[in-house]
Amino acid sequence: MTLDSQLLAILACPEDKGPLLYFEDESSLYNPRTKRRYRIDDDIPVMLIDESEVVDDAEHTRLTAKAESDGISPTFEA
Repeated sequence: MTLDSQLLAILACPEDKGPLLYFEDESSLYNPRTKRRYRIDDDIPVMLIDESEVVDDAEHTRLTAKAESDGISPTFEA
């Protein structure tokens, strides 16, 4: 299930308060500035820094390339 567009418009990274990239097919939100990925469980974003995952450089490259190729834009304009 897709996250509601109104919810996406207000979701921000709890660490730097910036926008996120939403990967619906991977059930995750990603912050390319901090390299943190936040999972989505049962359509609920888990926006806790302690429960996020810091990705390595290869995964960061994959996610940013996927966002560009799939036309994924940030949750809001910074």
